[in-house]
Amino acid sequence: MTPDTRHSALARHALALAVAALFLLPLAFTVAASLRAPGQPPPRTIEWIPDPIAWGNYRRIFEIVPLGRYALNSLLVAALAVPLTLLTASWGGYALAQLPQPWRGRLVAGSIGLLLVPVGALWLPRFVLFNQLRITDSYVPLIAPAVMGTSPLFVLLFYWACRRVPREVFEQARLDGAGHWTAWRRVALPLSRSTMLAVGCLAFLVYWGDVISPWLYLKTPDLYTLPAGVQYLQQLDRTNWPLLLAAAVVMTVPAVLLFGLAQRYFLSDAAEVAG
Repeated sequence: MTPDTRHSALARHALALAVAALFLLPLAFTVAASLRAPGQPPPRTIEWIPDPIAWGNYRRIFEIVPLGRYALNSLLVAALAVPLTLLTASWGGYALAQLPQPWRGRLVAGSIGLLLVPVGALWLPRFVLFNQLRITDSYVPLIAPAVMGTSPLFVLLFYWACRRVPREVFEQARLDGAGHWTAWRRVALPLSRSTMLAVGCLAFLVYWGDVISPWLYLKTPDLYTLPAGVQYLQQLDRTNWPLLLAAAVVMTVPAVLLFGLAQRYFLSDAAEVAG
């Protein structure tokens, strides 16, 4: 490696570290503020090490509301919705990639158009539908979007992944006697591992951080998910910021861990491609 190449690599790493630090600052501030003594307002300046450090805030929030039960409820919803999203979104993306023009272009344009529809516009019709079906106060309305791939974006991601696969690969599979089901399972999915991981992480965030749906559909407190539990805690005491921020940290940690694990996969995959 020449000196110029080494300096360029160091500059790229320094820039990446600076950007990562910029994105981590809000999380670090939230953790620091969650360790302040209960009842105190947020600090006017950045206070990285509170004095005294109130580790008991995290125990206290689990005593005020059953956040442990709510976290398990959220994990249950995500455990059901994420695999279903991967299944249906990959089906939709594969089907789009196999369609001939002009239908493929029309459906892709329609999917992009659906991304422009505000999520709030769907709340009322969904509530009316699920209420008429008498399936409210259950997890079915929370998981139901996964039946349609959760988001048109996820279907489009799988579509673009399948479009990157040379058409000759699918044609060869058909010549070998493989139908669409076999081609999807043995060709499209193995070649879309990165897309599956990305969609899985994004879908987890959608269902893990869903605040509106639990309040719309759930009436029994024991069924509340973690975002609803954090909102419930806020209603009990809107001014106790250290406890509220401690609950926010508890809600954020699983997402951070998930993306940390996913980053390891992407880095190893990139290293294999570079090698």
